[in-house]
Amino acid sequence: MVVPGPFAVLLPVKSPGTGKSRLSALPDDDRRRLAAAFAADAVAACTTTPSVGLVVVVSDDAAFAASLPGAVPCDDPGHGLNAALRHGAAHAHALRPGLQPVALLADLPALTAADLGTALASVGAGSAYVPDAEGTGTTLYTAPYDAFDPRFGAGSAAAHAALGAVALADAPARLRRDVDDLDDLAGAIALGVGPATAAALAATALP
Repeated sequence: MVVPGPFAVLLPVKSPGTGKSRLSALPDDDRRRLAAAFAADAVAACTTTPSVGLVVVVSDDAAFAASLPGAVPCDDPGHGLNAALRHGAAHAHALRPGLQPVALLADLPALTAADLGTALASVGAGSAYVPDAEGTGTTLYTAPYDAFDPRFGAGSAAAHAALGAVALADAPARLRRDVDDLDDLAGAIALGVGPATAAALAATALP
């Protein structure tokens, strides 16, 4: 199998003040704390994955993005998630033109470097994606820079498949468990979350 790495991971991160709105059953301080922790754990997993040569955080919160160790901050141009990812890919390409862009959701609190490395090791020469735990969404999408065309949103798994991307259906469960609501959070907790999320949960009163 041809492995095109190393990779540049692009993480779209909303300001913790506005992110994870579907966790609104929690008090605002708890929701903000968890949103920040999810991003911190995702960045930590990426920066410790040997096949990742660059981590770019695309965010509307420059101060928060700059606070994430090992990541390069990039301003969100404000035209939606896919536009943010394309902008991040261009930024990464300008910095390190030899790296293949990887769009990765930042709300993956159970993700480990081993999980990400396993998935990236199975990427072939073309485009690929990881379906979410429900099988309809996408948690990771990658393609060579000239073919990079993310289609995140409702039905993104089918949209990426329609582009010819290969589904990495055997990707680790922790890479597929993004968190939108409290049920998803419970699923991530069952898999085992990263240290930042564990600390945030210890200070959070879950319903």
